[in-house]
Amino acid sequence: MSQTIAAGKVVHIHYTLTNDDGEVLDSSAGGHPLAYLHGYGNIVPGLEEGLEGASTGDQRQVDVAPEKGYGELQGDGPQAVRRSEFPKDMDLREGMPVRAEDGQGNAVVLWITKVEGAWVHVDINHPLAGQTLHFDVEVTEVRDATDVEIAHGHVHGPGGHHH
Repeated sequence: MSQTIAAGKVVHIHYTLTNDDGEVLDSSAGGHPLAYLHGYGNIVPGLEEGLEGASTGDQRQVDVAPEKGYGELQGDGPQAVRRSEFPKDMDLREGMPVRAEDGQGNAVVLWITKVEGAWVHVDINHPLAGQTLHFDVEVTEVRDATDVEIAHGHVHGPGGHHH
């Protein structure tokens, strides 16, 4: 008997993510399905909501507005930071998240938008912030999560997190 997607289920999906122009931004095609623990914030909220109630073998197209994806654009846009502010051995690449502290000492994640000579351009926005996300999804497996997976808040084993 096929289980349906609900909180506390481990879900395996194949997906293709496109933007409004139909450009493929990410896909699990040719690889392992993505495994996540439903109801624990492991994927963007809009996709999680769109998969609720689906079963193994179901295919869904889920459109996710920015507020249910990576958020609306915030702040003044990318800021230039001297390369010397980063560890010398750090391999800085466009699209990479880096941890920093704000003026009050709080941890924040910044996204590298460009590396240019002595300057690294960073932004508070995820690269997909402000965009509507279009997911084409096939559910390949739904199972009960183990007690350990529930306690840790993520999937263990093949396709999931390994300790």
